[in-house]
Amino acid sequence: MSTPELDRRGFLRAAGLVGALPLLSPLAGTTAASAVATAATSGTALPAPAAWRLRPFALADVSLGPGVFADKRDLMLDYARGYDVNRLLQVFRANAGLPTLGAVAPGGWEGLDGEANGNLRGHYTGHFLSMLSQAYASTGEQVYADKISTMVGALVECRQALNQPPSVRSVPGRFGTAVESQRGSYQFAQLPTTVLGTAVQLTFAAWVKPGHDAAWARIFDFGNDTTRYMYLAARNQNGVPRFAITTGGGGREQGINANVSLPVGEWSHVALTLAGTVGTLYVNGVVAGRNTAMTLGPAQLGQLASYWLGRSLYPDPVYAGAFDDVNLWSRALTDIEVAALRTQPAYAAPAGRGDLASYDLDETGGQVLHDWSGRAQHASWLRTWGGPSHPGFLAAYPETQFITLETMTAPNYLVVWAPYYTAHKILRGLLDAHLATGDARALDLAEGMCDWMYARLSRLPAATLQRMWGIFSSGEYGGIVEAICDLHALTGKAEYVALAKLFDLNRLIDSCAGAQDILDGLHANQHIPILTGLVRLHDETGDDRYLAAAKGFWNMVVPPRMYSIGGTSTGEFWRASGRIAGTISDTNAETCCAYNMLKLSRMLFFHEQNPKYMEYYERALVNQVLGSKQDKADAEKPLVTYFIGLTPGHVRDYTPKQGTTCCEGTGMESATKYQDSVFFAAADGSALYLNLFIASTLRWAANGVTVEQSTTFPVEQGTRLTIHGNATFDLMVRVPSWVGPDFAVTVNGKTLKVDAVPGTYLRVARSWRSGDVVTVSLPFTLRTETAPDDRSLQSLCYGPVNLVTRDASRSYRSFGLYRNAALSGDLLPSLTPVEARPLHFTLDGHQVAPFYEGTEDPTHVYFRRSEPTVVFGGRNSGVANPVRANGSSLLDELWSGAPYGSKTELLKTLDTLTNSWVTDGLLSAGDRSAVLAAAKGATFVA
Repeated sequence: MSTPELDRRGFLRAAGLVGALPLLSPLAGTTAASAVATAATSGTALPAPAAWRLRPFALADVSLGPGVFADKRDLMLDYARGYDVNRLLQVFRANAGLPTLGAVAPGGWEGLDGEANGNLRGHYTGHFLSMLSQAYASTGEQVYADKISTMVGALVECRQALNQPPSVRSVPGRFGTAVESQRGSYQFAQLPTTVLGTAVQLTFAAWVKPGHDAAWARIFDFGNDTTRYMYLAARNQNGVPRFAITTGGGGREQGINANVSLPVGEWSHVALTLAGTVGTLYVNGVVAGRNTAMTLGPAQLGQLASYWLGRSLYPDPVYAGAFDDVNLWSRALTDIEVAALRTQPAYAAPAGRGDLASYDLDETGGQVLHDWSGRAQHASWLRTWGGPSHPGFLAAYPETQFITLETMTAPNYLVVWAPYYTAHKILRGLLDAHLATGDARALDLAEGMCDWMYARLSRLPAATLQRMWGIFSSGEYGGIVEAICDLHALTGKAEYVALAKLFDLNRLIDSCAGAQDILDGLHANQHIPILTGLVRLHDETGDDRYLAAAKGFWNMVVPPRMYSIGGTSTGEFWRASGRIAGTISDTNAETCCAYNMLKLSRMLFFHEQNPKYMEYYERALVNQVLGSKQDKADAEKPLVTYFIGLTPGHVRDYTPKQGTTCCEGTGMESATKYQDSVFFAAADGSALYLNLFIASTLRWAANGVTVEQSTTFPVEQGTRLTIHGNATFDLMVRVPSWVGPDFAVTVNGKTLKVDAVPGTYLRVARSWRSGDVVTVSLPFTLRTETAPDDRSLQSLCYGPVNLVTRDASRSYRSFGLYRNAALSGDLLPSLTPVEARPLHFTLDGHQVAPFYEGTEDPTHVYFRRSEPTVVFGGRNSGVANPVRANGSSLLDELWSGAPYGSKTELLKTLDTLTNSWVTDGLLSAGDRSAVLAAAKGATFVA
């Protein structure tokens, strides 16, 4: 493995984490700073692509200062610090047949019993690795590195175990020792096809200790397929054992249901006898069910293809639990003989060993279960899915998830649920672990995964790949292309570029590159990270088609499908462009979508310094991303939203699906990398971009300076930069589109005479000297944003902050805001500030607060705008506010012309405007006079 040479100016000691590794808490003194520096240098750098005009800084280079971002981050760091990672590793160890150390998986989507059969398990482990990596890169705390090392070491052991044949797991038995099929290991015993011989009658007896209460897991299943078989299930749909035999499929089964269940975690003796027309089922030596009308037995089934203990011929769960003293006889034991088996092993009981097969199950390893009947019917201990197709395979479930996807034509997450998405999360986590700590084992695991994927996917026809990636949910692969490209940048292996291109979804790429909007009806988060991957694929290949697709896609989402908090999607899907009001629901703004749109916006800004990308970044970060994290500590869950409902009175749910969904995963990552886009540097070191106004300190080693940003933004309407060290560079200050008319920049107390245009970057060129201070004034104004498909549905924004009404009503509230509008156009005078609570107001008796506060209060993000009469400075003209056919009112048109330099200027505009409304027949002359009189008598705030 070779590591490419770093960018010669040394930007980004860990740029490979481009937004993957988070920020640290405020560090006190040189000891803390040294700890972070140690963490940074212990990692491995990922070189920034040559195509990037800007370079991000490593998380270790930017530390957070006090404020809302640090507060939210610290809550997540505490969770990361205390959570037992063995719980996350449980599913990997179980799949590999390794001891799980008594750990219990988190549940929800992450666990053997997770939603949809646990078919997404393993994804959360990847997220957690990324979060730990960001936490370590940011803080240098050894606890995070130790957890990373534990997880990586366990995954190494799991991969090794997966590449070896399964070995018998010995546990204490009913008599001596027993063998156990651990839940999640997919292990079972295969008996020889000669085990029943020509038997006409049959007795099967065994001690079983179920480890799980799954229905239809088989104690044994002998058969050819789902037409010809006989089985004994530990539990049927009613929770009791069932025996069935058929030669005509499930609809023609002859069966026996027991009248008692088998307790989980306890030994029970089960036996079945078949003789003539009588079949009897025993539990603990007592008859539990009998069928006296049987016409089928071993002779009628004939020679069968499969004789299994613990596995089903149907897609049923594999039996989880232990077996002991399994015996088969070619006769039907008597009730007395069966009863005796409850107190002694078969070899010591009156019945003696089974004459067909007798398994003591005292093995402590290996794959052979010895038969002591004298017939040498030795059994084999196997996995249901055999073994990996390539030694690099690593997952928390069998490779069958990936194999089955290759033939699927329709989505079914109960069968296959996004295996390549899960692979992406694991791969990303391993890369982040390597980049943060330098652990070569993590890189080896990552390379192995990509080698395995290339071996699988490169043999598939192009049409198969296009079909796979187009399947909703099952074919979702997240940001795997981005991770593969990063691995290519680290290793230089050409096959990784070839692998990344195998994920091309041509219909999406071609339509987005050609500005053809096909997003209506698509699953949002399945597609957003694809485009981030395409940007990286452009970086590695130079193919402009990929970059064009990403830019075209971004414009289809922002702003046409964006809610005011920066989120997108409803019920995980997109609707038609421009439909905002028509999509409001309790399942808007999936949090993963915001996470991935931030990554895409950030990456596009590296290529093209269009301020719109960072405008969006700020909106989504300050509102949805911050607001998705609850302001509360929890040792078991990250407390992050999945959906954010925008219906009136919605209460945010911070613990969906037990806290292990995709959005909790990305939420963990978001909360540990808030600082990743505060500053960027020009590729040649000639400029420093100030993108976000967040309290933070940048250590720009390449230029020999430290830049300290002091602010309580967004509470404070400004920020202050102090330069430590001497250097010449351009300071590029973002002038937000929301900023008020009094935006100003001062250097060492002197105000710069510049024409600052909102929605641009302001260049401050200077040879900086240590101690220089730059102050940026960022005055907020209150404005509304209107849903494009319903002008009456609006949201309140104060500077970058989305303000919500806290109200339990499930109906939209109606508010008017022009009544006290300032000459500047600022609507803030219509709200009443709450004393000692910054950014909190009241409006018509209702509480108004920042969306970013992670409370469980019912909120209204949108409201109905109602301006029934023409009012100026609180003076009501008594005239109904007229409205044009397009929905625009007289007051809308008047205030769209703000700011006004004086009351006289406003009156002049109003005079002209009302005259045109009279001409258009929308306002009477008398009403015009009343409107002008009210305006003249009103007192306006400047």
